[in-house]
Amino acid sequence: MNSCDRMTDVQVEKLALAICATAETLGYTLSAEAAELMAEDLADYPAKDVGAALQACRRELTGKLTLAAILQRVQAADGRPSDDEAWAIALCASDESDSVVMTDEIHLALNAARPVLESGDKIGARMAFKAAYIRAVDNNRRQAVPAKWTLSMGSDPQRRLMAVQEAGRQGRLPAPVVQEYVAQLTHGPITSDGQAIAGLLTGNVVQMSPAIREKWQAVKAEVNRNAEAAKAKREAEQEAKRAELAAKKEAAAKALAELEARSAR
Repeated sequence: MNSCDRMTDVQVEKLALAICATAETLGYTLSAEAAELMAEDLADYPAKDVGAALQACRRELTGKLTLAAILQRVQAADGRPSDDEAWAIALCASDESDSVVMTDEIHLALNAARPVLESGDKIGARMAFKAAYIRAVDNNRRQAVPAKWTLSMGSDPQRRLMAVQEAGRQGRLPAPVVQEYVAQLTHGPITSDGQAIAGLLTGNVVQMSPAIREKWQAVKAEVNRNAEAAKAKREAEQEAKRAELAAKKEAAAKALAELEARSAR
């Protein structure tokens, strides 16, 4: 969080008084020094979130007021999803056709778990994701870094629009950002590069820019590599099946020969 987002000295003083008052409502007296220390530790968080957390403490706590209790309630208001909800979002993001609005921590944890997920071990991937996600969230919360939601756009235009609108309803993207995305997704102009890409599909070839040509060539190369890898995998699987079948035949022939030998005795 930037220093300009930190509470002012006046706000910190008022917060210390509010902490003392909250302690009194819970049945004990907190020293001014302790309240000031707690206020300083909370000064990096939004004042409204800290105020709401103190109110929740007055309503919910039955013991003494602690900094951990206040922080728990402050951080719960930062909008970050639980690790289970974050995993569900990450699974949607692994579908290239789907568009997903996710936090930086989800993106980081998904990158950490992606190799395990791509290997087919969904349970192991979930464990790796949750461990990385919890570490990232805890680290950013300790530094009072606010949750940052960004759009990861998939290939399906309709899903892009739905993802943006849902993020707007949940308050994960600001209204102006949602409006801008919606405008782009519903009224986006067809650029010359867009026409060129469309021409590759329709046969009406249009000259494309060097940057788009380079990207297209990279995509073609990736497709070719994937096709070759898939072919090699199929051939290896077929060879393994042939070897397995030959081994079974050999074992059956051996068993039959042994049976015949015993019968001849």
